[in-house]
Amino acid sequence: MTYTYAFEKLQVWHDARNLVKLVYTVTEQFPTTEKYGLTNQMRRAAVSVVSNISEGSGRTSPKDQAHFYQLAFSSLIELLNQFIIANDLGYISQNGIMAVRTEIEMISNKLNALRKSRL
Repeated sequence: MTYTYAFEKLQVWHDARNLVKLVYTVTEQFPTTEKYGLTNQMRRAAVSVVSNISEGSGRTSPKDQAHFYQLAFSSLIELLNQFIIANDLGYISQNGIMAVRTEIEMISNKLNALRKSRL
């Protein structure tokens, strides 16, 4: 049997992983001129969310854990801003951004609760 790490037990980590898949799917539709611009930025921000959740769970100090959960939250907010810009540029529809906002709001609530539990 394979060992399950602490971050793999967190529902917010699973939710954030699903968000990464969504970001990759959505950004595949962006113009190729955005490959090294907005597409890259959005993908990096989404991956940063799950990476900081996993790194935080590996910290022994609750203060360190909270710090990484705060970084994950910050990357999530950065990603929301990038989706808004993508909407402004016509790369994603208003319905598309509303669906993403719902996911981001759910993840942000869970991240905030997780961070607060460590303070």
